[in-house]
Formats: sequence, C-alpha cells, structure tokens
Amino acid sequence: MSQYPELKLFIGGEWRQATGEPVLNPATQAILGSVPRATPRDLDDALQSAEEGFRVWSRTAPDKRAEIINKAAEILRSRAEQVATVLTLEQGKPIGQSRSEVLRSCDILEWDAQEGRRLYGRVIPSGPGMRHSVLRQPIGVVAAFSPWNFPIASPARKVGAALATGCALILKASEETPASALELVRAFDDAGLPPGVLNLVFGDPAEISEYLIPQPVVRMVTFTGSVSIGKQLTAMAGAHMKPVIMELGGHSPVIVCADVDPSVSAAQCTTAKARNAGQICTSPTRFFVEDAAYDEFVDAMATKAASLKIGDGLDHETELGPLANMRRVAAMEVLVEDAIAKGARLNTGGSKCAGEGNFFPLTVLSDVPLDAKAMNEEPFGPLALITRVESLEEAIQKANATPFGLAGYALTDSAKKANRLYEELEVGNLSINHFVASIAETPFGGIKDSGFGREGGVEGLHGYTVVKNVSHLMT
Repeated sequence: MSQYPELKLFIGGEWRQATGEPVLNPATQAILGSVPRATPRDLDDALQSAEEGFRVWSRTAPDKRAEIINKAAEILRSRAEQVATVLTLEQGKPIGQSRSEVLRSCDILEWDAQEGRRLYGRVIPSGPGMRHSVLRQPIGVVAAFSPWNFPIASPARKVGAALATGCALILKASEETPASALELVRAFDDAGLPPGVLNLVFGDPAEISEYLIPQPVVRMVTFTGSVSIGKQLTAMAGAHMKPVIMELGGHSPVIVCADVDPSVSAAQCTTAKARNAGQICTSPTRFFVEDAAYDEFVDAMATKAASLKIGDGLDHETELGPLANMRRVAAMEVLVEDAIAKGARLNTGGSKCAGEGNFFPLTVLSDVPLDAKAMNEEPFGPLALITRVESLEEAIQKANATPFGLAGYALTDSAKKANRLYEELEVGNLSINHFVASIAETPFGGIKDSGFGREGGVEGLHGYTVVKNVSHLMT
C-alpha cells in the first residue's frame, strides 16, 4: 500500500535493505510490507557505529542535543496524520488513538529534550582546600527493546531519555509493528542527528538480545514487554553486570467505591478498558466493586461494552479495533472459557467476531472467582473482570493479591478512602477518578514482578546516567 513505507534497517546513519518476513494488517490480514531481519554483520556494524556515535554525542553540548531532539519532535508532529495512519494499518488501534499516540510521543521527546539541560550535579560542603563534586554522566551505548502495543510511544520514551542524557542507542523494535518505529527514527535522521547515535534493527528477539547484551560496547538494557521475557533479559544483563530498566506486565485493579455513581463509573471504566482493545500493560482489568454499587455497575458496563462499534481502525467511527494478532484472540477464548467453567457469569462478548480480522468484543465477566486464570494472568486484551467486595479493606487485599504492581485505579469521592489507597495499594502508578497512568513529566514504572526503574519524569533520565563523585584536594 502506498501509505505504508518501505521497511529498512538504520545503521550508522544509513538506511539498509535486508530480506525479511511479511507484516500483516490485523484488521484485514492483508500484507503491508516485509520487515527486514538484521544479520550478525548488521549487528556488529550497529555496535561499532553506536560506539562511535556515543563518542560524538556525549561530547555534544546539552543545548545542542535539545535542539536536535526538538527538531525531530517538530518533524514528527508535522507528519502526525501520515504516521498515525501507518500505526493503525500495522497495529489496528482506532485512528484517533494512533494520532494521540504520535502527538504524545512528540510531547515526550520535547520534555526530555529540555530536562536533559537540567541534569544538575552538586557540590558537597567540605573543609578548606577540598572540594567534593557529584556529576551525572551518560552511561554509554544502550540496547533498547520496544513492544508492538505502543509502537511509537514506547520507543520515544527510550530514545528521548537516552539521547537527552548523551547516550547512543541500538533500538530493536517490534517486527509486528516496524513502520511506526521507523518513522520515529526517520524524524531524527531528518533532524540532523549525527550518524551512529540512533540505530534501528529488527529480527528474532531472542537472537538479537543474546547477541547484543553480552557485548562490552553495550552498557545498559531497557525493555518493555512481558514479565517472563523481562526476567530473562534481566538475568542476562546481570551476568554481565549491566543495569536495566524493565517496564513489564501489569494486571491493573480498579476499585469502585459505593460513594460514586455506578452508571457514570461504568461508562468511564468501559471507555478506558476499550482503549487499544485492552492491549496495554496499564489497562484496567480487575474491577473490585463495593456491594451497594455492584449490580448497577455490572449492568451499565455490559450495556456500554455491547454498544461499542467494532471495526477497522481507519474507520473514524470505530471504538474498538482488532487485536494485534491471532495469538491474542486465542488467549482471550481460553481465559473466557476457564472463567465461565469456574463460575463466572458472561454478561456480554466472549467469542471472536465473525469474518476476517482479529476482532474480539469487549467481554464483561462478573462474579469472577479469584482462582480463574484471567484473575492471575495478565489478559492483555478486552476482558473486564468484575468482582463484588464488601469493603475497601477487602478490595485492597484482593487488588494486592497478584505478583503484579504496575498501575492501579480507584473511583471515590471520599478523601479518607483516597488517602488509604495512597498508602496501601501496591502499584507504581495510582490514578484516582481518572484513567491516565502517566504523562511525560511523571515517572512511570512498576513494583514487584512489574519491573523496576522508571521511564518519564526526571527519574526516567536519571536511569540513563552514572553518578561520579570527584574529590579534589587543591594544593
């Protein structure tokens, strides 16, 4: 399709062709293009160019780095409609959500660019003739691995923070959604980023990670994806004494208190759950609803979910796009079947939509028992699991019962209840009375099995630096 770009690797400031595999449109199963696979030679070239690029970029003044990052954001913003169309073609989400993701990526880059100018050190008071100074310096070459669910925003978080601190990157983006990352990299190339500072490769994830992470040139690893793969990469990096930022899976609880309007709350929750067809690590999934609001909430959510327009993301009326691949469809079917077998009630949805494409309706299940697979494994799809609770204490206990701790949500008009949630809900990101887990200015990341390290905020930039203490005795 003319809207979809030719896919290439980007190494040492040059676009490079390679053989590859087809990229499919999840709404139609049509072939969009062919994603190239990097060879060991390509990876060696990327390592060498990143090492050379780091020597240049780390010595570039912060204001000059900011100028180039801002220029890339400006270029990307000017191409927002084109890039959003590409994103929807390969990932499936509604075009409005794709457009928002592109613009959010620009916001992230612009914020990181300016914050990179404020990586202050400090001078520690000492005795006469002695000066103790603390410096923050770029860690070096970073191996970055990004997922398919946010194919431009996730790379933008890694690229923006790393470049703002003076690091160089080898970005391994998803093979299922390669063009979005390519458009991000193209914006930096057009903005005049020096060769080698940013490199883009595709290929077998296991092969590339096993090749890159042990290399002495690579000084750090950042990954967004599943808990199981994150643990593997963390172990691999640890064997070579390399720090990591791991933004891993979640299983977000939503606590709905009896002091809010059940119907209004259900509408809010349904809209949030439908975003990206639930394929978000922060997607609201486990709904713990106080008894007094339970029945009305369930009915309202099921009604709203059943009314969503399902279709191709390029249709501006679409509210729920396709799942990214058939693996997700099969996973939804297994989880629904298991929950019903264990006593859950199916209120709406539950099976793949007829016809072509990976379409699965927003499925509402109520009275879901805690031993259902879906309550313990991240569904990563359009499943809303509703459980009745008698008190806030019970809701918090059940919300904290999984090994995940990425994001959590609560709906309440009680300051007392909100304060208790601040203190007791075990998550890295808590949103009360809304469903935005993070913005460019705020740190984002999880606890427990949901990872460690942060992206976004000043904390996100700190992760790409090393701290050097300098003690100078002046004689």
